[in-house]
Amino acid sequence: MRDEQLLEIIDRYLNGDMDANERAAFEQLRKDNAEVNTRVVEHQQFIGLLKQYGERVALESRLNAIHQEIDVHTIAEEVTQQPIWIVKLWRNHHSKISVAASVAIFAILCALFVTGNLNSSSSYIELRREVDKLRNDAKHNKMSAGAVPNTKITNDKYRGTGFAITSNGLIATNYHVISGADSVYVQDASGKSFKVKLIYSEPQHDIAILKIDDTSFKSLGALPYTFRKAEADLAENVYTYGYPQDAPVYGDGRLTSSNGLNGDSVDYQISVPINPGNSGGPLFDSKGNVIGIVKAKDTRLEGVHLAIKSNYLLNAIKNIPPDSLNRIPVINTKNTLAGLNRVQQIKKLQNYVFLVKVYN
Repeated sequence: MRDEQLLEIIDRYLNGDMDANERAAFEQLRKDNAEVNTRVVEHQQFIGLLKQYGERVALESRLNAIHQEIDVHTIAEEVTQQPIWIVKLWRNHHSKISVAASVAIFAILCALFVTGNLNSSSSYIELRREVDKLRNDAKHNKMSAGAVPNTKITNDKYRGTGFAITSNGLIATNYHVISGADSVYVQDASGKSFKVKLIYSEPQHDIAILKIDDTSFKSLGALPYTFRKAEADLAENVYTYGYPQDAPVYGDGRLTSSNGLNGDSVDYQISVPINPGNSGGPLFDSKGNVIGIVKAKDTRLEGVHLAIKSNYLLNAIKNIPPDSLNRIPVINTKNTLAGLNRVQQIKKLQNYVFLVKVYN
């Protein structure tokens, strides 16, 4: 299908011009085809930006018109001459002042929306964990021998979770976990730490891909899990494994919605209990397939937590610039967790999930 045809179909879908059968068929295509779903989301965001720009232009025109209606000099004279100026000012100009105030409030709300302070992101908290420095004196400066340079490093400020996407040291986490970092390390289940570097990020999807950049690192061996391309189904059993504490924590729950806040198709909603430090951790289905990346929890609704769908991670891996790596990443296609019970699954995957330490 050509791009022009796909965009035409997406326009009809977003404008509500499809009948019920066409809409059902297209939504199934979105669910089965990650690239089509990504195009829909990007086109929806583009249309939203255009709409916001149009509203801003109209608002500026309205403000200019109101400003021209108000005789500033006359108002100033009345204020100066009359002792009860507030009362007379309101009586003579209350209609214009009311409209101007309403438009000003609307302008402020629009600005908050455009800058991201009045959208869905303001209703959830990202789950990287700020480290208590009093509790982490010296203890967290003692990295494993050979893993950290001899230069002095201050205590890590933030922590999150990451997990392997290849055996040779590519690690996935949330962008907000490592945002603003001077340096980042990952710590494995044995307590050994490795320096990593950021090789690719997609802030719009809150995805970051790190590469272990440490001579002491050895290959992890074949990953026991795969990355699920098809969307997970409502009510599926899901679980997390991450670092809201210094030791790994397992969490169990259900997939409660196929969309995130305000119908955002980038995320799943899950009922798994998660806390600061869980950000960037893997979300597994019952067979041990990675279906998402733990992201945040809603501050308005009890038990509503969010995870980025694995399709967006797979797309991010494809988008890594070739010059950032020595070879194209090879994604594991063999799942050795599927036939195991949960306890056995956790034992096999613990060496592939990391504590992420952020220094700045």
